[in-house]
Amino acid sequence: MQWQGESVRKVTGGRRRPAQKKRRAEIGRAPADTHIGEDRRRIIRTFGGNNLVIALRAGYANVTNPKDGVTKKVKIETVEQNTANPNYVRRNLLTKGAVIKTELGSARITSRPGQNGVINALLLE
Repeated sequence: MQWQGESVRKVTGGRRRPAQKKRRAEIGRAPADTHIGEDRRRIIRTFGGNNLVIALRAGYANVTNPKDGVTKKVKIETVEQNTANPNYVRRNLLTKGAVIKTELGSARITSRPGQNGVINALLLE
């Protein structure tokens, strides 16, 4: 569990006296860290009572060719580039904005695998 409320310390380093304690609505989750591999998903009950599908591992991506608008389900080979964190390339983590190598060529991920549970990507030229 991660608490995502206000810090006890101010920017200046002084101490802030909180008016209330920690609340259930302020907690977060650990990152999904979606890897390349055989499909593995987890269903989580969210705070509002809805369900959220989290992709823990994914082997295929829905890649759309922007020229003709055709979408195909293709196998993900590796992560080529990730502007979020260079370490994610070595660990083969799939995040939004990552450039992946597929059977059709390089593609940029447009969906959020840790939030949507699916990987959608746009084919790069």
